[in-house]
Amino acid sequence: MKTQLEIARDGIISEQMNQVAADENISPELIRSRVAKGEIVIPCNPSRKNQRAVGIGAGLRTKVNASIGTSSDICDIDAEVRKALIAQEEGADTLMELSAGGDLDAIRREVLKAVNLPVGNVPLYQAFKETGRKYKNPSKLDPEFLFDLIEKQLADGLSFMAIHCGINQYTIERLRKQGFRYGGLASKGGTFMVAWMDATGKENPLYEQFDRVCDLMKKYDAVLSLGNGIRAGAIHDSHDRAQMAEMIINCELAELGRERGCQMMVEGPGHVPLDEIQGNIMLEKRMSGNAPYYVLGPLPADTGAGYDHITAAIGAATSSWHGADLVCYITPAEHLALPNENDVREGVRATRLAVRIGDISKYPNKRESEKLAAMARRDMRWEDLEKHLMFPEVAKQMRRERCPQEEKTCTMCGDFCAMKKGMEVFADDIKYDKVSK
Repeated sequence: MKTQLEIARDGIISEQMNQVAADENISPELIRSRVAKGEIVIPCNPSRKNQRAVGIGAGLRTKVNASIGTSSDICDIDAEVRKALIAQEEGADTLMELSAGGDLDAIRREVLKAVNLPVGNVPLYQAFKETGRKYKNPSKLDPEFLFDLIEKQLADGLSFMAIHCGINQYTIERLRKQGFRYGGLASKGGTFMVAWMDATGKENPLYEQFDRVCDLMKKYDAVLSLGNGIRAGAIHDSHDRAQMAEMIINCELAELGRERGCQMMVEGPGHVPLDEIQGNIMLEKRMSGNAPYYVLGPLPADTGAGYDHITAAIGAATSSWHGADLVCYITPAEHLALPNENDVREGVRATRLAVRIGDISKYPNKRESEKLAAMARRDMRWEDLEKHLMFPEVAKQMRRERCPQEEKTCTMCGDFCAMKKGMEVFADDIKYDKVSK
């Protein structure tokens, strides 16, 4: 079986490429050419039927990932399935199943059955959790068990994996020489791999046997997302030597993986001040040969806990504007608790709105619906306005619950309405495409 990358290099437009082209209103040949260059990836494991193909990369709408999963404190499979369905209902493009408590195989398989989104994970979670259960020490992880586990998870139908290949002894040395960090380490999989390397004195097997990782991913045409295991967990650690060492390695591995015919994606930060986001994306794109960039947030402040979906939305809008391709949502519970169902809903909504804001800056031709929404609001055509909104049901409910005395206005202004008065003054002067159809 050939990967989407290999098919594209053969000059063939696959069914999945055609679907992405139709979804994005872009020519299938342009999709094929960018897949062939590694600038677009399509996570769509063929062993999982009835899965929606999603394109991630250059020239496409910025995609949103939602993450769910149990912890050692809260483990409810039914709740995780409901969260997955909510994420899909709210318009997430991909889903990551990141459970770290309970029967991890059963949870993954139930989630895969419940949704048609491309689903990814972090295989190190299960590898270290099961090793810890068996030996009471996660650092007794056997690399062969890890590789066998990766294949088992892929066989279940996962379409992408965040695999921490860019951590090596060199990156760990950078952490030590710079006096560690203000915010510590934020990646669970990355941190446990660092601890394994420290305990064993060995090199990271995912880095040392990178070709083997690629070959497993190729076998199932899954996208290898090069995990950001040394990402900063505080803005004061952003772009320190350890983070940059891993980023350089990941960008180099993206090129090596593409040469083997594997679909590759690079992961990014993390906690990054707003003024550094553009530079971060420029570095990833330049060093990786324009590989799709998957950013986690990013969060441009460390003091927003409880509202970190808003903190991250600001970072997500900026990232989308400057070229990020996939954004992992952040929920209001980030840094505080396991997200509940409402947190998932709010996280997806905030991130979808954020990347929409970024996309209308990145792609000015995508602003038409903004204009139509503005004109409908100007004319107080409320039903027409709802057709152009991202969250029409929310808008409809607000108007229904706070119904104005005069149907055309709203209770924000009542009879002191700027829109109504403006139309009275300038009704005869409206022309060009400012006239409502």
